[in-house]
Amino acid sequence: MEGEVSLDSVYQAVQALYHHPEPQGKERASAWLGEFQKSMFSWQISDQLLRLQRDIESCYFAAQTMKMKIQYSFYELPPEMHSSLRDSLLTHLESLKDLSQAIVTQLALAVADLAIQMTSWKSCVQMLIEKYGNDESALPFLLEILTVLPEEVHSRSLRVGTNRRTEVIEDLAYHASLVIGLLTAYMERCSHDEKLVVKVFRCLMSWINLGILHTDHIANSQLLVALFQVLRHNQTSSNLHEVASDCVCAALYAVEGLQESLRLALQLQEGVMALEEAYHNAVACEDMDKALNYCRIFTELAETLLEMVIRSPGQGLGDLKTLNLILNCVGHEQYEVAEITFNFWYRLAETLHKLKDPSVNQIFRPYFQRLTQSLTFHSQMDPDHEGVLDEADDFFEFRLRVSDLLKDVIVLIGASEFFLQLYSTLKEGSTAWEETEAVLFIMTALVKNLNPEKELRLGDVVQAVINLPDNTHLAVQHSGVQLLGELGEYINGNVHCLEPVLNFLTQRLKQRELANAAAKAIQSVCTMCSDPMTRHFEGLLQVASSLDALPISHDSSIGLLRGIFLVLVRMPSEKIEETFQRLCSMQVTALKKLLTSDMTNGISADPAVWLDRLAAIFRHTNTVVVEGRPHPFQKVIQEIWPVISETLYRHQADNRMAERCCRCLRFAIRCVGKGSAMLIQPLVSQMVSVYQSHQHSCFLYLGSILVDEYGSEESCMQGLLEMMQAFCGPTFHLLEQPRGFQNHPDTVDDLFRLATRFIQRSPVVLIQSPVMSLIIRCALAATTLNHRDANSSVMKFLQDLIHVATINEHRDDFELRKNLVHGFLGESGALLVAQLVQACCFYLVPSMLGNVADVLWELRIFDCKTSFHPGYFNMLHVVVLLRDTSGICAAFPDLNYHLGGTPPNP
Repeated sequence: MEGEVSLDSVYQAVQALYHHPEPQGKERASAWLGEFQKSMFSWQISDQLLRLQRDIESCYFAAQTMKMKIQYSFYELPPEMHSSLRDSLLTHLESLKDLSQAIVTQLALAVADLAIQMTSWKSCVQMLIEKYGNDESALPFLLEILTVLPEEVHSRSLRVGTNRRTEVIEDLAYHASLVIGLLTAYMERCSHDEKLVVKVFRCLMSWINLGILHTDHIANSQLLVALFQVLRHNQTSSNLHEVASDCVCAALYAVEGLQESLRLALQLQEGVMALEEAYHNAVACEDMDKALNYCRIFTELAETLLEMVIRSPGQGLGDLKTLNLILNCVGHEQYEVAEITFNFWYRLAETLHKLKDPSVNQIFRPYFQRLTQSLTFHSQMDPDHEGVLDEADDFFEFRLRVSDLLKDVIVLIGASEFFLQLYSTLKEGSTAWEETEAVLFIMTALVKNLNPEKELRLGDVVQAVINLPDNTHLAVQHSGVQLLGELGEYINGNVHCLEPVLNFLTQRLKQRELANAAAKAIQSVCTMCSDPMTRHFEGLLQVASSLDALPISHDSSIGLLRGIFLVLVRMPSEKIEETFQRLCSMQVTALKKLLTSDMTNGISADPAVWLDRLAAIFRHTNTVVVEGRPHPFQKVIQEIWPVISETLYRHQADNRMAERCCRCLRFAIRCVGKGSAMLIQPLVSQMVSVYQSHQHSCFLYLGSILVDEYGSEESCMQGLLEMMQAFCGPTFHLLEQPRGFQNHPDTVDDLFRLATRFIQRSPVVLIQSPVMSLIIRCALAATTLNHRDANSSVMKFLQDLIHVATINEHRDDFELRKNLVHGFLGESGALLVAQLVQACCFYLVPSMLGNVADVLWELRIFDCKTSFHPGYFNMLHVVVLLRDTSGICAAFPDLNYHLGGTPPNP
């Protein structure tokens, strides 16, 4: 923003932002104010707006601007101004505390962020409490500051190092008892003021979540008593009840796994156990919100005490009443309540699996049985429901989670026993369709845990499903179809039922509501019964030939083709080649019609449909190639290429279509391997030509496939290098745009995947090329890109580039490779290490640091093997020395481990 800005112009812009009658006017004001907030003028003008207090809008904008400036531009202020800024913010809070809570929150955040960054402000908590603790009018903003301060300590918006954050946390921990004392005093004096009680509980929760409160501070205070009093009271408002529940859950989470928290854990257990009656009252009053809160508390208690429940069931903290509490919740008539408990049951089942103690399993068996009974009930659909469940329905998602949970717990209660219970229910023939459907659905989740050779009643279930009358409720038929898909192993061992099952499923392919489930079931049967299915292959071919006439989704048609080709590969080579050509011809014919005529004659007008089917055919077809003879599919690929090429030319501006064409060609090339050599020249020419105008990253990916297949062929090296060079120009121009790397992470990912393939196949050819220096510059710039896949590809490229200088020492080109890498590191090594360290400190999330460590480790190996000490070595030595300090490697255990330290915790 050029030129000085006046206070009046800012005020007018704020007014336009909120009150301009035209949207365009509001957008212009927003853009102008955004630039203003980045300028130096915003410090002083925001302070003036807060002093003038003309209206809520201008005060809120000024408070927000102050917060943003402290978060992102704190470096603009000299240290001598920090104290005056703090005093000014506190003065604004004093004068604006009654104007708007939103303004108070913004200013409180500004004070908190200032305290974290202002190293000269010592004991900020003590100073604030001493100044405002006895002033009742200051309670709202004091509590707000004390609430957001612990929350902001770990904010990634603040450019604060680990050492400073640790210093702030230690200071907060030292003064935590003051905060507890203050909150306790407030509760005693103002327990009748609900708004203040809510603020007290939120503040307490914030400090608990930071993990610095000594548990005795909480156990010895009256705050815990107040929390449970609020939760037991029937007349507690929903807002206060939720905040109190959140606070108790935070306390329960804080004591998990801490032996020194035994006293607090016992108090929490006692308090939570006393909430059972309150839960039943909430259920009786149909207060869903409170029932959900109680369920969250019961479940958090169970998760906290999980280890004790297993180690000493029925004793002390292992009291099994905890399980009864959450089973009460599982039995609630609303499935949303039961769903809250699922994570606990997952953890309990996983822990018991690892323990492998049948005597312990027997203790928990009755509880799992009650769980499965409730889950079966909750899986029942509404009796008035018509058709099948919509996949976008929340209840559909719930049933998927039920299915996953049952698969985890079924081993603990015995799959066979539970199956017999379900079978008995099914055999009794309930008149309610929703009960039958639920039984079939639950069976689908557990049948893979059954031994098909021992469960004789599986045959009865199969017969019951395939004999369902046509007028049976669609949901029952749908679950029956899904069950047959899961019974593939049984059908494979009882081939006499294969034909009736296939007849049943193919008939359901014609019904819109059942078609997708039937297609998936056929695919599953093809996968499990590929050998016996060869006798029914002609029927499968008829299905493949009529895909467009079936009411199935695109994904289902692809799945059917996948299943059909899993059967096809079990057949003689001649049949494979014949069917491969036949099915490819069907897709190509459809593509030709789309290219030559506007009339689609009933076929899909989207070329992606046919390209995806071709890709599925290439991907899942294998055949025997006789040595010395061309690949049997080579001729088919030659015939298909012109059609795909024309499709790509027609739709070159469409990124989606370009990706589909490249994907199809990728699997075609992988399918025939070196037999696709005739495609290289025309394919590369077309990709390079289109890429000049349309930078689709899929071309870079397909280029990496070509390099992987042909990069070691001497006759192809030069052509592939020219392709790489042709790609680099438009790519670098794209990435040089403002935020180019952030806006095009796929391009970064695919570019360095291509470069890595070159390094792996023809390292000397690429490193000696003129474009290599530009690729390295691009890689250095991309090291700080916080995108998982893109950054991983960059690090893999750098790692492999350094690695080629230390491997295959017996080859003739070893010295050349080593010298080329020496040259790169001598010129850019120091900058590389500096970029990697900066990326670790300021840009990348912890889960991405392992890849950085791999590059640093490779540098260390290179130095050890070559005894070469270019400029980068001093930087690397500094990083290694940091292992023994509280610096970067102490903060990032992955780096420490790879640089020779102790292994990181898993």
